[in-house]
Amino acid sequence: MQTIRTISAIAVIGIVLLLQSASQTLAQQTPPQHQTDLNETQLRSFAKVYVQIEKILKTYESQLKEAKTPEEGKQIQSEEISKVHQALTQEGMDEQSYKRIVAIANADDGLRKKLVGFIDEERQKS
Repeated sequence: MQTIRTISAIAVIGIVLLLQSASQTLAQQTPPQHQTDLNETQLRSFAKVYVQIEKILKTYESQLKEAKTPEEGKQIQSEEISKVHQALTQEGMDEQSYKRIVAIANADDGLRKKLVGFIDEERQKS
């Protein structure tokens, strides 16, 4: 049981670290001229997806902790990943566009603050 929890925790951390490392890599590769091509609609869509992903990760974190076998843990992780992709698709995004916005926001302090404001608004709605 403890092993399943450990494996599950490592998997969730891996997903988060993957997103962070990808965003850092993209931030280094994203030329400054691309930073201005994000409009408010795209930022609000990102904020909506961000909040949905937070909820998905929280939901599945507890389910992963309760998994009784490694196979059950893998199935839960597959569902989690599927839900994340579904949330992205609903807002017309994919992993690449999501990571791109993260990278651009990380490189632009003003844009990041604006995006955090949109995320806070979205959290209040839900």
